[in-house]
This record gives sequence, C-alpha cells and structure tokens, in this order.
Amino acid sequence: MVEQRFGQWVEVRPHARRVAELVLDRPKAMNAVSSEMAASITAACAALAADPEISVTVLTSSNDKAFCVGADLKERNSLSDAELGRQRPHARAAYTSVLDLPMPTLAAVHGYALGGGFELALACDVIVADETAVVGLPEVSVGVIPGGGGTQLLPRRVGAARAAELIFSARRVPAVEALGLGLVDEVATGDGAREAALAMADRMAGNSPVGLRAAKRALRLGHGMDLKAGLEVEDAAWRTVAFSGDRAEGVAAFNEKRTPDWPGQ
Repeated sequence: MVEQRFGQWVEVRPHARRVAELVLDRPKAMNAVSSEMAASITAACAALAADPEISVTVLTSSNDKAFCVGADLKERNSLSDAELGRQRPHARAAYTSVLDLPMPTLAAVHGYALGGGFELALACDVIVADETAVVGLPEVSVGVIPGGGGTQLLPRRVGAARAAELIFSARRVPAVEALGLGLVDEVATGDGAREAALAMADRMAGNSPVGLRAAKRALRLGHGMDLKAGLEVEDAAWRTVAFSGDRAEGVAAFNEKRTPDWPGQ
C-alpha cells in the first residue's frame, strides 16, 4: 500500500504493516462533508476494500479541533430540492462504504464528531475518543434527521431508549459521559485519540488477516439474527478460516513457539 489522495480532502496513508489510515483532510471546514468529499470517501473505501494487504483501517482527522462536524450545511443551503435529492444517493454511499469495509475499522475521535461526523464514527467497529471529544446527533435541531445510519447504528450501540433521548434532544455529549453511555469505547488522555487508536490497530493487525475479516463478517451478519441463524453465519465464517493458509500457519507457529508469518489467504 502506498500513500494516496482521493480528491482534495481525503487521504489514505500506510501506518504500519497491514494498518492504513483513512484521513479526513478538509481542516478549514472542520471536515464538513461536501458532495465532493463524500465521493472521495467512497473512492478511498473502495481502494481499501480491494487491498488484501490491509488488516485494519483507522479513520482519523487532520483538524486539531474536529474529527468531522457532519454535512456541509453551507453547500446544502445552496441546493434546490431537486439537487438535494440527486445528492442523497452519493452522500449515503459514503457512509455505507465505511460501514461495509471488510476489515476491522477504528475511529479516532478528537474534538467535535457531530451529525454525519459521528455517523462516520458509528460506522466503524470501535470508537476511540480522547478528552477533547464531543459527540452527538443534532440533526433535528436544523430540521432533518440523522441520515448516515445514525437512527439504526446508535440504538444498536446504546439501546433504543437512550438513542431516542440523544437524537430527540440533539444534545452534545462530552467524552467522559460518552464513554459511560457506550457512545465511545475508550477515552485516551489529553488529545491522544489518534495515537491510542493506531496502537490498538497495531495490536489487532498482528493477528490473522483472514481471521480478522471472517470474524467481522460473522459479527456484522449475525447481529440481530436469532441465535440459530447467527450460529449458521458463524459456522460459514469459521469454514472460511479453517481451510485457509492462515489457519495452517497459525497452528504451526503456535507449536513451533514463533511469531506467525501470515500468508493472508
């Protein structure tokens, strides 16, 4: 994997072996998601999904005050109803592309993660914040609703009643409270979200690439199913790994008391 830009405001950077950073890089607008930026997120995720060398992706920001403040409301204010309708599938595709990444994903939330910005984080498997973080879904305060998956992803994290309270009140939640409510999974000290998320990603990336992707698939597909159906999903994912080169290497490395050299196949 090599460093690559997608449009003006999204960059993919190699961090370490098998870890990639997907960087939101529109600092002057606090990473507000415009039509162009949404298309760039979609393109970047397509490239990441197609790269078998990537085991973990970390979503970060180049802005020192915000992870992402959501939709570009200045752009939205200039759109006619017809233009807004035409934009909708492209905006939705950006969030879906993050949600559908096949490898484990972490969001490193520093500063504001509001509206669509928090929905990008919710689309990741793990959210690592720091003490500067403020999260929330304030869409109803500007006459819309969360449209990047928030009404579906948030209740899956914190339960229906808590999600309703947060969405209906449009309130912003600081880091420590967010951790207590389950809105984020870890709070790093100071402004260390990126460093903490990358360290966690490095630990994950030491494991089998095939195993990581299969485990994510089982977790995602099985969620919400009844137990019997979920166990069938798990069995299918297990079979993917059990007859792979990674399984053979992992067992051999364990018995030989050495670090595995994963073939990733």
